[in-house]
Amino acid sequence: MSAPLPPLAYPGLPLGPSSLYTPGPGTHLSPSPSSTHIHASLAGRPILLPPSNKTSTLTPSTNNKATKPTPSPNNRGGAISVPSILPSATHARPTSKNISNKNVLPEVGSVVLARVLRVRGRGVDVGILVVYDKPIEGGPGGGKEGKDGGNAGWGEGNVCGEEWQGVIRREDVRATERDGVVCAEGFRVGDVVRGVVISLGDQSNYYLTTGKNELGVVMAKSEAGNTMVPISWREFRDPVTGATESRKVAKPF
Repeated sequence: MSAPLPPLAYPGLPLGPSSLYTPGPGTHLSPSPSSTHIHASLAGRPILLPPSNKTSTLTPSTNNKATKPTPSPNNRGGAISVPSILPSATHARPTSKNISNKNVLPEVGSVVLARVLRVRGRGVDVGILVVYDKPIEGGPGGGKEGKDGGNAGWGEGNVCGEEWQGVIRREDVRATERDGVVCAEGFRVGDVVRGVVISLGDQSNYYLTTGKNELGVVMAKSEAGNTMVPISWREFRDPVTGATESRKVAKPF
């Protein structure tokens, strides 16, 4: 029996076991030999493609050795795909059918996905792209994970019809050692960040926090333009060049 897919995926989220599904566009198998799950490579709504009777070939691994092609078993539930629903860096309006036709307004406690627009000495300017249905339990300091590290406690993610402006102030980046925070070491323009709304702020910005383990950067590209993978709570690694870059990393589920 196939396991249900999460309503919204972000890079690194486990989508399902490789014993039940095959990886499709927007997904990947973890390079870790011990991993048995397919992970999302993009932010979007996962879909299940029909099973194919043809032989499926997996993406070559990072050591440039191709994975041995294997036929798709009849008991697999098809291929998981994640079409991207995030707007491009040029701020073009997305045209995906998954975009909400209503204006989704964040509220205090809402879990959001946002893109970094500018990094300043005293804060980080972001554009809020996705708002989850349910505020995080217990307010900005609470929250729980769903089964298998999912986001069941947050409800379904709604893509905003327009990008809402937000700010992560320097004192809200971490819960400890706030005086030593350097925003440029935790965020770069273009990063996708998971945060929680802590205040409706002023007339132009929502105030967000990333001061919990599960909050922070969930997707980042290296200076070489490659999508990186988290290796610790403060570093991402480029799987192609091997270079590491500092970030305020969200705990991978």
